[in-house]
Formats: sequence, C-alpha cells, structure tokens
Amino acid sequence: MIKILIADDHRLVIDGLLLMMREVEDMQCVGEAANGREALALLDVVPADVLLLDINMPEMDGLECCRLAHERHPNLKVLVLSMMREVSLVKAMLKQGASGFLLKNAGKDEVLEAIRKVTEGKQAFSADVLESLMNSFSNKPAKASASPFPTISRREKQILQLIVDEKTTSEIAEELFISFGTVETHRRNLLLKLNARNTAGLVKSALEYDLL
Repeated sequence: MIKILIADDHRLVIDGLLLMMREVEDMQCVGEAANGREALALLDVVPADVLLLDINMPEMDGLECCRLAHERHPNLKVLVLSMMREVSLVKAMLKQGASGFLLKNAGKDEVLEAIRKVTEGKQAFSADVLESLMNSFSNKPAKASASPFPTISRREKQILQLIVDEKTTSEIAEELFISFGTVETHRRNLLLKLNARNTAGLVKSALEYDLL
C-alpha cells in the first residue's frame, strides 16, 4: 500500500485526488495539508511514502517544503502537481529533491502511474514538462517560449519594480489598488519564478536579467 500525503491549498484539487485513490487498491491518503508548514508537521507524525505537493501555497511554498521534507525524510518521494511550468522552477524543485513534476491538467491514469513510478525510485514528468526540460538541455538555440528563464506577467513586473524601489507590501497594495494578500501572492510567485530566497535575491535577479 502506497501511503500518500497531499499538500495543496485548493480543496477541489484534494477532493479530486482523493476520489482517484478510492478507485485503486494500492494507494491510501494518510493526510491532507493546505500549505507547506502543515505538510511538514504531518510528515513528522504520519509515515508517508509519497508527498503530492503544490508549489504556490500560503505560509510556506512548495519549494521550501520540498527542501525541508527531503532533509528530514530522505526516503520520502516528492511528486509536484502544479499549474506552474517554467523550466527554471522545474529544475529548482528537482534540485530540492522532487522525484517528478506533473501539470494539473494531467489525467487520472497519468497521476496514478506517476505515483507508482516515483515509489519505485523512478522519475515522472508531464509530457510538456519533459519536453521543456529536454529543450533547455539541448545545444540548439532555445525558442523564446522555451527559454530557461521564466516570463513574468505585467502585474508581476509592476510589483517587482516597486520592490526594487524599496516599497513595502502595504505601500505596493495601496499604489496598485489591490489587497495585501494579492501582493504577497505575486511576491511568492516572483520568488519561485526567479529562484530567489528573499527580496535581495529578487532585486539581484531583476538587475542581472534586465527585467525592468
């Protein structure tokens, strides 16, 4: 029996995964978490073989959770399930110990097969993710759409500029007429996309890659 812990901040995703597992006899969900911090707490008390992990979550994102989970539980297999597909992010998750990376448009059979593969010590990727990875390692000139460095949205670019200008989260929210939480979400996305650990890292990446 494969024991699985799910970490995702969307109830609909968790319910869908639970429904999948009920249809097979070799998998059991042993815990559910809404963020990385909850997932780590559960892993300390509930034995699990596989962690199904989202990336963009409140309190602690999937990147940090993956790193800490791998450090504390070396035998745990981490399978990422995300809507984010940037090659740099995929590589960052693999570097932190993930065994696979699926997009959230994956079908039931693909998800179940991926869980079994990582349990066996293999890697598992959505076809689009694998293609992007292969392109990034190719010696051929990378296409714009397959650039190893992620594209940031117009709103993310606005927020990045304000961060570089040393604006606080509250000041950014007020200036752009959006909520504090929305700014924090965009900031987390930027940290993930630019593979930065803090604000200083964001500023460094903005200057290094001429994003502004």
